[in-house]
Amino acid sequence: MSPPRENPDRSSSAVLQAEFSPDERRLLLRVAHDAIGSGVNQRELSFPEIPPHLAEPRGAFTTIYHAGELRGCVGYVVAVVPLFQTVAETARAAALDDMRFSPVTPDEVPHIEVVLSILSPLVPISPDQVEIGRHGLVVTLGMRRGLLLPQVPSEHGWDRETFLSQTCHKAGLPLDAWQHGATIEAFTAEVFGDRDVR
Repeated sequence: MSPPRENPDRSSSAVLQAEFSPDERRLLLRVAHDAIGSGVNQRELSFPEIPPHLAEPRGAFTTIYHAGELRGCVGYVVAVVPLFQTVAETARAAALDDMRFSPVTPDEVPHIEVVLSILSPLVPISPDQVEIGRHGLVVTLGMRRGLLLPQVPSEHGWDRETFLSQTCHKAGLPLDAWQHGATIEAFTAEVFGDRDVR
């Protein structure tokens, strides 16, 4: 799954109720930073002790910034591995494998800012149930699939129909595909970053 091109919000405004404690957030951010450092500097990654909650399979996106500018964003929509591993893998990939950017350099590593978006499971949803600021969307038709995070429509001032159309556009589908056979799934995301735990 390609990362969304829109910059995720750097706050927790999309969160209705926090699932992760401050300590859990700090631990996941530490895992992300350690994964970036180990990947860029080509050294082995070791994990701290991980509590059971963070070992549950979850999807997540890791977005990284340098000097206030987007530097990479990669995520897993489907929960295929434990959350801490998802964070580690997506953080490393955001630093090294996002094709929109050159790989992060060792000099940049200490200055990288991380924002995590932890996703709920995907659930089918009808267009009239979509809530701006709460739901992220996945639209699928045939082999094409597009995803936009919950904070994206709020950032752009989109209404529900525009959000649905732009998610279709992200998938490379006609803007009205959501009205003509595309599958619509929703998720929520808990968004937090380095600035939220300092």
